[in-house]
Amino acid sequence: MQTLDHLDALPAGALSSPAAQRNAAFILDVLRTHLPARGRVLEIAGGSGDHALAFASALSGLDWTPSDPSPQARDSLSAWRRAGPSNLRPPLSVDAADPATWPQDRFDVVYCANMTHISPWSATEGLMDLAGRVLRRPGGLLVLYGPYREAEVPLAASNAAFDESLKARNSAWGLRDRAAVEALARSHGLPATRRAPMPSNNLTLLFRSV
Repeated sequence: MQTLDHLDALPAGALSSPAAQRNAAFILDVLRTHLPARGRVLEIAGGSGDHALAFASALSGLDWTPSDPSPQARDSLSAWRRAGPSNLRPPLSVDAADPATWPQDRFDVVYCANMTHISPWSATEGLMDLAGRVLRRPGGLLVLYGPYREAEVPLAASNAAFDESLKARNSAWGLRDRAAVEALARSHGLPATRRAPMPSNNLTLLFRSV
């Protein structure tokens, strides 16, 4: 898996997230088990590009297309692409909350990490609508990663503090209820198929198109 540890310096224009560097290997373990050997992946809210670089490098049979509405993020994604493998595609300008920006192509996988809690609920609604439209049916895979509230699991103190800090920054942000996210996905023909606990009180959630 190619990460910042394998590079002497960041490529010109590239950004890096320490958190993304730390969690990439754990997420990759889940992706290796559940993603197809070949196909097309659309990443929503690609951010710095650490995940795009790591996962495209490790999963060479997949065409990995990152996206982000932020020009700065897309510049970073482009910089990582220039230093990365050939299956890492140019970044798209996709805003989950704006259907006018959504691609028309079909994908085998939609991947989105750490967006649902750092955006209004309308972005999660848009993400599910987008995934329902672009994923192949049946069997297309939606992968979400991040912290969630769960009725049956006490909220970790670190997640509670994180939730408070998010809401202090923007009242429309905050940890989402997993059951609400799963119900929304199901309404778009994407029933939940797996809940994978991850380090630091995060989850990877998988949904399959029907």
